[in-house]
Amino acid sequence: MQDFAANVQERVLSVVRNVLAQNAIIADVHPESRLVDIGLDSMDMVALMLRVEAEFDLTLPQPEITPENFQSVKTLEVMILNQLEPGTG
Repeated sequence: MQDFAANVQERVLSVVRNVLAQNAIIADVHPESRLVDIGLDSMDMVALMLRVEAEFDLTLPQPEITPENFQSVKTLEVMILNQLEPGTG
């Protein structure tokens, strides 16, 4: 399970870095980095949500699309793990 979680975290980091690169934002991204602090605005968050759904081949339920779940790479990771493995995370 830990390897699976590490893989999810790496994939989330990659997606976040791609969104940053697309917007010419240079930032050092870590699991605890607050996404708004590294330069993502509300439109970037929408792009991030769509890319996360595509990367993990899932549709996020509306109640999960909250500012709390999109605060950092770590909060995204936890939300995704909960979607991929209901009852765990």
